[in-house]
Amino acid sequence: MVRLLNIYTISAFVALAGVIYGFDVSSMSGVLGTEEYKNFYGNPLGTRQGAITGAIAAGSLVGALSSSYLGDWLSRKVAIQVGTVLWCIGAGVQASSNSVGMLIGGRIISGLCIGITSTLVPIYQSEIAPRKIRGRVVSLLHFAIAWGILVQYLIEYGCSFLNSQAVFRLPWAIQSVPAIMLFIGLFWLPRSPRWLASKDRWDEVLHVLAFLRTPNSDINDPLVLAEYKEIEEQIRVERELDISSYRELFSKKMRRRLFLGMSVQGLSQLTGINVILYFIVYVLQSAGISNTLLVSSILYIMFIVATIPTLLWTDSWGRRSSLLVGSIVIAFWMYVMGIVLARFGEPTQAKDLPYTWTIVGHPAARHTVQASAYLASAAFAMSWGPIEWVYPPEIMPVRIRTKAVSLSTATNWTVSFTVSLLVPLLYRKIAWRVFIIYGSLNVASFFYVLFFVPETKQRTLEEMDEIFEHGEPIWRSFRGIRYAGKLDQLAREIEQGKFVHRTVHVELCDDVERNGHGNLVQ
Repeated sequence: MVRLLNIYTISAFVALAGVIYGFDVSSMSGVLGTEEYKNFYGNPLGTRQGAITGAIAAGSLVGALSSSYLGDWLSRKVAIQVGTVLWCIGAGVQASSNSVGMLIGGRIISGLCIGITSTLVPIYQSEIAPRKIRGRVVSLLHFAIAWGILVQYLIEYGCSFLNSQAVFRLPWAIQSVPAIMLFIGLFWLPRSPRWLASKDRWDEVLHVLAFLRTPNSDINDPLVLAEYKEIEEQIRVERELDISSYRELFSKKMRRRLFLGMSVQGLSQLTGINVILYFIVYVLQSAGISNTLLVSSILYIMFIVATIPTLLWTDSWGRRSSLLVGSIVIAFWMYVMGIVLARFGEPTQAKDLPYTWTIVGHPAARHTVQASAYLASAAFAMSWGPIEWVYPPEIMPVRIRTKAVSLSTATNWTVSFTVSLLVPLLYRKIAWRVFIIYGSLNVASFFYVLFFVPETKQRTLEEMDEIFEHGEPIWRSFRGIRYAGKLDQLAREIEQGKFVHRTVHVELCDDVERNGHGNLVQ
């Protein structure tokens, strides 16, 4: 019988934070084209609409930077709960806003939640997951984001038929529902074993590992003991270094990892996904597509479906190959959109539209732009979308993980805010050239990944030091044979009695000796 609480159900539940994030992504796209929204907020265009859309990213930047302190102090779990409270406050302010300024303020408050949860949820997931399925487990966050985008968009599409301000107020109020569910449900979930170890709560570390790794919570299971030993050894080494976490974060040894995490997050926002997910209505309108609200929903459905293969096989494909293939495929479809719009489009004379270039006639060209947008978003969902959340937390040691990931996520939100602010303006100023720029950025990302991003699949979090210090050429790292099986070997040694390990179960083993840090004496 499958236990109700296991790695998958726990990770899927905390991925409700991704649903919240998805609600944010489509919180504007479904109302941008409605007359009620335009009339109430004065038909915001250009940088004004960019400021409204990008306000969440601005708040997320602050939330991401504060998450390192909150995550280490309160624990990953409690800090996520703090984020959900902020989200509910922000949703309430948005739903009751009576001006553009108040709407922006509410979105900034909601952004604080997105910054905190988008940093700490993948950390929590990666710290509770076994190495063999860590990519799959953390990818659940992206899968939840995709569902959040679709659900919120469908809510907004349904509300678009109302003839009142409920067109935008009701969807923004409903955003608080998954946050409330997440806040309450987290009380029943375990804390991260790595966080517990950093606080010298070793009894709880062993019990949580046993609960997560075995169906009957067996604290004497060899793999449980091996992972416990590996965490214990890592904590011991970190403490012997006796170095400030901030000093180490920017040290020569860690600088490369920090930059890799920041660059993966930043480049994911330069793929062009923002112009598609946030402003798909503008893109379709400029392509001459009618009934854009209904047509846009197909994009979000494909976004979910395209995530499933990566969810199932990312630990086989690897992080590196996913990013390489994704960059080339996204670049291709971005170039197609830009070329088709340039060839078949023409300037529009209207001054109050969010675009200045449109396709008139040419049904094949219109549908090519539409299909290209779908396929570009699908390629992102299979590559950069999930990997941007998987990669940063798994490459950093526990002593600086929250600080490093908070900076990586802050990079994400800095770029996202800049893009959200500029895209409406650029789409009016340079039209189809936006897609050519994004295509070129994806090509650049391909070469960056090819020469600088190593493969990390199938490694334990404690093995990452070896991966980044072994000295092999970067393009050979995908083989990954040299570092596999260290945890399994340790488990075999424990099982064969070569490694005597006393359990930390105080009720059964009152005679366990400990050193000054609370570590087991063997």
